[in-house]
Amino acid sequence: MHSSSDRPPSALHSALVLWELTYHSIVRTLRKEHGNAVIGLALNVMQTVIFVGAFYFMFTVLGMKSSAIRGDFLLYIMSGIFLYMTHTKAMSAVASSEGPASPMMKHAPMNTVISISAAALTSLYIQVLSMAVVLGFYHIAMNPITIDDPIGAMAMVLLAWFSGVAVGMVLLAIRPWFPGFVKLMTTIYSRANMIASGKMFVANQLPGYMLVMFTWNPIFHIIDQSRGFVFINYNPHYSNTTYPLVVSLILIFIGLLGEFYTRRNASLSWQAKR
Repeated sequence: MHSSSDRPPSALHSALVLWELTYHSIVRTLRKEHGNAVIGLALNVMQTVIFVGAFYFMFTVLGMKSSAIRGDFLLYIMSGIFLYMTHTKAMSAVASSEGPASPMMKHAPMNTVISISAAALTSLYIQVLSMAVVLGFYHIAMNPITIDDPIGAMAMVLLAWFSGVAVGMVLLAIRPWFPGFVKLMTTIYSRANMIASGKMFVANQLPGYMLVMFTWNPIFHIIDQSRGFVFINYNPHYSNTTYPLVVSLILIFIGLLGEFYTRRNASLSWQAKR
């Protein structure tokens, strides 16, 4: 006879344990980013504000305001920067999360799925909170904003985050093998997307020969689609939500396969290479 203590844990119990572990990992990740969570959020908000200010100045100096969508010009800039930062921060967070050779993985319940989930959710939490603070301040102190379809716009924020997680998953899978290359690629990808994300212009106004330079990029589609949800008088014709979603799912699948292979071949000696 087996005692009740010998019974395997129920699915609900396992899910609660997994959630608790993920929650504590999120808190740990937040504290690792910055000792004080409020200061960490303030720094992220400041980074967003600096980005918005820099692009506003650039558009004004170059006389590119007329090329923007009719409507609130600062909201146009913010709609691009918010999604770019959400995507990039998610990619960086996942790519630099605890790998299979990390000392944290020695603890029995801990695994790379929890580590990746914590990094991804922490990134989303900070970005959504930063967006709420910046938009709230702008709405109250400067100019009341109107978003045509808030649910659709928020869905694009989540898609930008998901696509960033997908890219980060692939980089995380190959990091133990080529740590220097992954670090370089993370930086190059972030810098390249300053232009390639298309946050400075809209697809409808690009000539065909320029459009092909950007349509390969999932975040370009996401930013263009988000502006269709934010502004009532913009209807994106040359972008869609299917492409970034499919590419993200493929990258997630590749990343999971690579991570599984890496975990099976994990060696603590790799820790020195990180």
